[in-house]
Amino acid sequence: MTRLNGPPFAVNPDLVQRVDSAPDTILTLVDGTKFIVQESMAEVIELINEHRSHMIARAQQIQQADISEPPAHRPDLALVKQISEEDS
Repeated sequence: MTRLNGPPFAVNPDLVQRVDSAPDTILTLVDGTKFIVQESMAEVIELINEHRSHMIARAQQIQQADISEPPAHRPDLALVKQISEEDS
């Protein structure tokens, strides 16, 4: 994002509650913080959608990698007997 007066900054898209255009574009975060940005409402929405679709695609890649690779070592399992009062 780019502030109205010029300097760029990053915003966590998961924290954006609302985007208004009146006539400047205003980002409102879930905590009530507001930022006036140079990007249009359509651009902000597109950036948020791109971020979310990238995150979903990345999660699917990770999931597919986990499924296709068997675990290198399976843990050894053993039966544990119940401890009686006499044993303690």
